[in-house]
Parts: sequence; C-alpha cells; structure tokens
Amino acid sequence: MMVMKFKEFNDTNEGRSPTWVKVVVGGIVLKIRGLDNQIKNEDDPVKQNILISKQNKLISYISGLGIGFSSDNKVLQNRMKTLSKK
Repeated sequence: MMVMKFKEFNDTNEGRSPTWVKVVVGGIVLKIRGLDNQIKNEDDPVKQNILISKQNKLISYISGLGIGFSSDNKVLQNRMKTLSKK
C-alpha cells in the first residue's frame, strides 16, 4: 500500500462538486428565498400557488443535481447542466 502525501490527497476531487454546480445551486437558493418572501407577502391564494409551484420546480432542480453528482451518473449530470442554463 502506497501512502499519499497531503498535497496529492488535497488535489483529488473526491466529494467535491464542479464550480458550475456550486454557482448554479447558489443562484437557485437565492431565487427560492426571493420566492419565499413573495409568497409571504402575497394575499391572493391563486398567485401564492403559482409562486409555490415555481419554488417547487427550483427545489427539484437542486435535488436532481444532488442525486446526479452523488451517483456519478453522467447522463443525469449533463441533463441537469442543460436544465440549469434555461
């Protein structure tokens, strides 16, 4: 068994998401928080439901990214990458 130096260990990508994933998830989180404020301030139940629907869609994107990158599923990763650009 070969012992790895710290620099070699630190350079591995194990457990790390690509930068684009971090940026996309950060942007989606900001949108979700904005929608949350809009939902709280909206009096019309129909408009609230529309905002909740948008919020749920964004949450599903984050879940898909989490599943895709935890399973190393390249097809799902590429699909989520294209969806995140929309």
